Amino acid sequence: MPVAISQEDIESVFPQVARIVAEALARDPSEIRPTSRLFADLEAESIDLLDIVFRLEREFDIQIPRGRIIEDARGDLPEAEFEHNGVLTAAGLERLRQYMTEVPPENFRPQMNLADVPSLFTVETMCKMVLRAKRAGA
Repeated sequence: MPVAISQEDIESVFPQVARIVAEALARDPSEIRPTSRLFADLEAESIDLLDIVFRLEREFDIQIPRGRIIEDARGDLPEAEFEHNGVLTAAGLERLRQYMTEVPPENFRPQMNLADVPSLFTVETMCKMVLRAKRAGA
């Protein structure tokens, strides 16, 4: 697993990330909180997530590879133990929970499809993506 990200690290990029999320979703910036879920709370759609990632990449001069969260969460766990036919195993779900500490545990559902992982994303998740990409590029 990658190096831990501190609350101070998150706070250092949150204002820019929040502004970008607000602009992409045509929301008032005051509505954006670190805990805001992109899809459930801010009513983003899949295309909005792509737009947000593109804007973050441009703003921070980084690359955020698609699927990176799943790849990093899986770590050294063999793929067959992480997911089976596109569905997270119990071990895979636990790895994802440990990796995405910003997401409340009750949001992780048994038999969760890999395709549903973005529905967990919060604004803090986006902050962490930025920070990890910045570290990878450093």
